[in-house]
Amino acid sequence: MFPRKVSGNILTPQGWLQGSLQFGQRIGAIEADAAAADAAASAAGGKLTILPGFIDLHVHGAAGVDIMQGGDAGVTVARAHARHGTTAMLGTTMTATDNSIRRALNGLAPAIAERPAGAARMLGVHLEGPFLSIHRLGAQPADAVVEGSLDLVRSYHAIAPIRAMTLATEVARHLQLIPQLKQLGIRVQLGHSNGSYDDGVAALQAGAAGFTHLFNGMTALQHRQPGIVGAALAHAEYAEIIPDLQHVHEGAIRAALRAIPRLYGVTDATAATGMPDGEYGLGSQRVYKCMGCVRLATGSLAGSVLTMDQALRNFVALGLDLADASHRLSLYPADYLGETERGRLQTGAWADLVVLDADLQPVAVYVEGEAIALNAA
Repeated sequence: MFPRKVSGNILTPQGWLQGSLQFGQRIGAIEADAAAADAAASAAGGKLTILPGFIDLHVHGAAGVDIMQGGDAGVTVARAHARHGTTAMLGTTMTATDNSIRRALNGLAPAIAERPAGAARMLGVHLEGPFLSIHRLGAQPADAVVEGSLDLVRSYHAIAPIRAMTLATEVARHLQLIPQLKQLGIRVQLGHSNGSYDDGVAALQAGAAGFTHLFNGMTALQHRQPGIVGAALAHAEYAEIIPDLQHVHEGAIRAALRAIPRLYGVTDATAATGMPDGEYGLGSQRVYKCMGCVRLATGSLAGSVLTMDQALRNFVALGLDLADASHRLSLYPADYLGETERGRLQTGAWADLVVLDADLQPVAVYVEGEAIALNAA
């Protein structure tokens, strides 16, 4: 009845189970079967672990391609990240001219409507800007920043579904926009913000749901001026963080893990992901990959080359147990978006899963039951 079967140590909502998982496009059965799990491990040369596929809610590019290029760039990016265990994602835009944003959204729309073969499921768009603070731009270009309006967001939303949006709440009328955006089903995230702690708390009270790349692109925590970071640590249920161990010191990651119950990892990956050192595009900016970092010519960090399988290994290296690390890359981002049939291995859920060896390297990835070729060009 179910054309595929994998065996190993399976992370289920009830905990670990040594056995087998049968699936087509959706998971049909999960059964305890220690003998089958041991046989699979022996055939593979070591212990196999089966986790829910990773869900990345902040992705700009990969394989030399940037989502702002439009066309089929999103397909290339979704295929590249699928080979690292990402089974669902949000295509993430940059602050740019109106025409450039519309071009990117028009390019993403077909891949959102119908998943291309060999690719992660594109769940929608993360609109990162252009409604930001000119004082906390990071790699976002200043000349394209504009004040947000509901009509403008609606026009973007009509092209491709916006699932998450980064907003500097202290700018102009942005605070008043938050409840209206929430009614559209958009998760408003605070980021690229020069706001105060009080601005952050007011935004959460208005309906903001999270924080974009926590610690980066926002006012820092000081004991008399807690800033947006302080609002997140004191009040947030959800926030994204880039666990590449370059954007955020491991001590700050540990503090956030203790403070924010559902802190989840994102890559903020750029076109340089999976590519050799060199020059790449990030929206209208030129960025440079060197020594595992992506930077502007000024030296400022500009996204990453992180993949979600490496994010898992980094979380584990920080001391998280494997189940906790997995939740922060699959279950929590799924729950954040209200995706109840992804991010968990249970009967009836989409068959999005990653099979890992003893070193937590992917040996198999399935997106909605389709086997992904890990060594594709």
